[in-house]
Order: sequence, then C-alpha cells, then structure tokens
Amino acid sequence: MTEPRLSPLRPATTCLRTLCAASACRNPGTACRNKILVWPKHDLPKIIFRTHIGLIRGHRVKHRRLVAAPAAAVVLAGLFLTSPALSATASIIQTAEAASKAKHPFDVTEATIESIHKAFSSRKLTCVELVQAYIDRINAYDKPAEGKLATNAVQTVNGAALTRAAELDKAYAKSKLTGPLHCIPVLVKDQVETVDMPTTYGSAIFKGFESGRDATVITKLRAAGAVILAKTNLGEFAAAGYAGSAFGVCRNPYDLTRSPRGSSCGTGAGIAANYGAVGIAEDTLGSIRGPAAANNLVGLRPTTPLISRYGMIPASPTKDTLGPLTRTVKDAAILTSVIAGYDPNDPLTAYSVDRTPADGKYEDDLSTKTLRGKRIGIIREPMATNTNPNLPDYARVKAVVDKAYADLSALGAEVVDPIVVPDLKSLLSASSVESETEEATNAYLAQLPNPPISSFAQIADSPLITPIGRAIFRSSVGKTTNDLDYLKAQQAREKLRQTMLKVMADNDLDAVAYATADHEPPVIPDDILTNPNANRGIGGSNASLSPAIGFPALAVPAGFTSTKLPVGMELLGRPFTEETLFQMGYAYEQRTHHRQAPLTTPPLPAP
Repeated sequence: MTEPRLSPLRPATTCLRTLCAASACRNPGTACRNKILVWPKHDLPKIIFRTHIGLIRGHRVKHRRLVAAPAAAVVLAGLFLTSPALSATASIIQTAEAASKAKHPFDVTEATIESIHKAFSSRKLTCVELVQAYIDRINAYDKPAEGKLATNAVQTVNGAALTRAAELDKAYAKSKLTGPLHCIPVLVKDQVETVDMPTTYGSAIFKGFESGRDATVITKLRAAGAVILAKTNLGEFAAAGYAGSAFGVCRNPYDLTRSPRGSSCGTGAGIAANYGAVGIAEDTLGSIRGPAAANNLVGLRPTTPLISRYGMIPASPTKDTLGPLTRTVKDAAILTSVIAGYDPNDPLTAYSVDRTPADGKYEDDLSTKTLRGKRIGIIREPMATNTNPNLPDYARVKAVVDKAYADLSALGAEVVDPIVVPDLKSLLSASSVESETEEATNAYLAQLPNPPISSFAQIADSPLITPIGRAIFRSSVGKTTNDLDYLKAQQAREKLRQTMLKVMADNDLDAVAYATADHEPPVIPDDILTNPNANRGIGGSNASLSPAIGFPALAVPAGFTSTKLPVGMELLGRPFTEETLFQMGYAYEQRTHHRQAPLTTPPLPAP
C-alpha cells in the first residue's frame, strides 16, 4: 500500500476521532478541525471524510460529508498516521462506504425511548429488529474472550424476548403503541424475580433457580409494553460490591480495569454499553447512584416508599428501593412513571398515595429552563470515612464537580455554596448499623418455592459464595431489630432527617447537590474473588445520605476527569419531590451534554 505523505502545512497530530467512532482517541470534548485524508484510487475507496468541528459517537456533529478523491493523490493535512493506524482507518472508511449504501439502519447506540418510538412510527425499525440488535451487542461485547477483559454485565438473556417482540410487532400493526414502554428492551438487576428467567441474586447457590413469579415492577413494565430483555449481574445478594459467585466480576466499560461501583454493577455497565434501552437497579446504600456516576448515567433513588420492592430479595427493608438507571433524564422520568405507586404487596408504598404527579407522569414538565430561580445548596464536606482529600484523584473529581456547580449557577440556579449540615458525618456513621438483613432474608426465603437454602445463616456459611460475601454476611448473623445498637441507629437517622429538613428550610433550598463519589472508580484488585478484604479500598462514596433519611436523590453525569473517567453529581430533595429533581436534572443535562458512550463498546458494523 502507498504510504501517505505528510503535508508540511500543519503540525502533526495523532487524533483520529473525526474519522472514526471506534478510534483510539481518548480526548472527549476536544474538537478536530478540517482534517483531510485521501488515498490513491487503486489502494482504497475514493472517498474521504471531511469533518468540521465534528466528533463522532456521543458528540454533536455540525457538518460531515464524503469528498471524491483526485486520482493518485495523497494528502494529509494536520494528521499524522502510522501504517497500523492507516490500515485501521482504511477498514473504517470501507465500512462507512458500505453503510452509506444501506437503507439507513437504526443504530441502537444511545437510543432513547423517544427515538425508538419515532423509528417505529417512520417504519425504519421493527420490535424484532430492535431486540435482536441489543442481543447482538451483548453477544459481541459482554463476555470476555481468552486473555481479554469485558464488561460481564449480563447474567441471562431472555429466551422469550424475540417472541415477545414479534407479538408487539403484530399489536403495533393493529393499534400502534401498546403503552409508554412499547418494545423498550429493559435490563433488570438479577435481584428481582421474573417468571420467564432464573433469579440467581448473583450467587452460585441459586444457579438456575426460578421463583415462578414476577416482581411488581416487572408486572408494571410488561403492562406498559416493555420487553424484559435480560437479567444483569450484581454483587452477591446485593451486598458484595461488584463480585459474585454466579458470574465473577462486573467491569466498567469506560475502563475495564476499574470498578463499575455498587451491587447494581451489571445494570450500570450494561446500560452504559448499550446492551439495553433502560435499566432497573436497586439501592440500599448507593447502588443506583454509584453505578450511575461511574458509568456516565442517570440514576434515581426515589423516596423510599415510592416504588414497590415486592419480589426482590431484601438487604435492609427500611433503606431498600428499586429505581431507574438510564442514559437520559427523560427516560428515567418515563420509567419512574411506569413503576411508581401503591402496591398492596408492599405496605410501605401506601405512603406514596397522592404524592405522585396528578397525571402520574414525571416527564410532562421537563424543560431546559427549569433551573431558573431554583435554590441549590452545595455540600462540600466528604461524607465517607474512607475519603482522602490528599490523593490526586480527589482533586480531579473536585475540578469536575466545581465546574458542575458553576454550570448550575450559569443556568439560572441560585447556588448556596457551601451549606453546613451539623454533625453530618457522625450521624451518618451512627445510622449505618445493619441489623435488618437476617430477619428480612429469612422471611423472603420462606415465600419462595423450594429454594436451595432456607435461611440467611446458611447463605453466610455456604462454601459457594465469595470470600467478600461470606465476611459481610457472617458479620450480620445474629443481629436483630431488637438490638440496642439498632434502636440507636434509628434515632440517629431521625435526627439526621430533621437536621436536613431544617438546613433546607433555613436556606430556602429546593435541593442540595454534592459529588456522588469523591474519588474515581477504583482499580479492580487481582484478588477480588479470593480475598475477603479486596474491595475495601478508597471509594469516597457520598451516596449514604439519601438512604439514611429516605429522601430522593438523582445522579446525573457531571463530566469526566482528566484521566477520562466519569463523575456524577447528585441532587437531593425533600420526600416525594422526584418531579422537581427530574426537572432540574433535565435542564442541566440538556445544556451540558456530558453523556458519552464508552469507546470499548462501539456501534456494530451495519448488516
């Protein structure tokens, strides 16, 4: 192959991002200007890309066009290519040429509920095609090849998903959309029961176990037209971080050597990598918002009584909740509209009666202007005991959230920076006693048909679970809600709840904001599956505030550190103010556009 000549007109650069979404460029947010590449017609297709201020995949492209190449011309302006890079780019351009001849196939990468439904309406897409596209991505990217790392997000793909999709296509032909989630493929944390798939709880103990019933949220999703596409991996029994004996380790698609944060790791990594359209996660101490922050997603931990937990194995019932994990605020709002509300199988949800929007729709009043006049207080004090302000990544995260707070102000919010919450860290520490797990787990297991074990103590002693899980579970055996320490913890939670309400009232606040975590997602230890202390590293999570007091918190992408790792910002409001949080989060999201798809799972070639 003829080697390209370097133009002497401009300095060299190695950035290929304007040419290829799958390139190795690691400079998100950096625009590449007027870069031209032409090959001799006998070597490569007679096309080039000329991109003006354009970034592919996850970035807005102002102008892109194909340009015919002069015969035997080789021009390279402002771009240095080694031979391997040239070969890779040649292959990409050939793929692009083939794709330009196709009939505009729908790309599921970064698809939203709205874009999917528009594609149905314009007849560019069928439900079967959509579901198959997501299955193809799971098959292509999720499981590691020998010697390679992969996300390892999905436990089970629903064997009935394509049948369900065909049924929805027939229904659409007769009466259009069957509901607000018509043919929306959903990834569900494998902590939640589904009648058509096993529920493993992330543990080898329950390999192949089927409960024969749907959780309430699954029933609501199906009624709204959704396709339950797959069950996702989770930290064992929603307690053992991002590792489980049923699957191994979940990995962060933005850096496969790093943690995806939290037991909802599979839903987080899977939605970030575009293995499904939207996801269902669970949050006891931060496992919706932690994965949201680490995987550049939107995650809502609702007011604790808003969404039913029936059909989900519990960890701490006064803190446990289910919620949406999505790529956009609007999709999180739509999903919440579907799954929120009273369920007689979960008495706690009775508190939510008359506390949801009048029409039941959280997505109706989203606007880019809804930050104007809102008062937001900034909590600067680290809430985790393992936060270390002296580490370099603390400064990198702080730089991102400082910019986020400035953006809130620029978008019209009145930012009160900082606010002081008296005794915040000590009250959080005092409220962290977990004495509910054994009683709640035993009651749940008693409801299941022929479970492989019948008590929490059997789980804690099982040789099948990971050492991390065993250490955590054994520390909870024998504790009850009658313990004096548990009573003191509930008193601390109530004091913190009143303190937060007073701080918000004194400062006339609509919400408070803080970094979901003060450190970058940590590197996964090599001994994560063998060392009971392997994941006890620096996490710096601030996510424990919301579950301690039961208030809703919405995590949104705040940007990337200088090392290209995602950072999340959390907005916390008073009980049942999810609608307000969605409005503020939407306005921030639509003006900042921090969501970017990971480079490790690019769009698949067009068929």
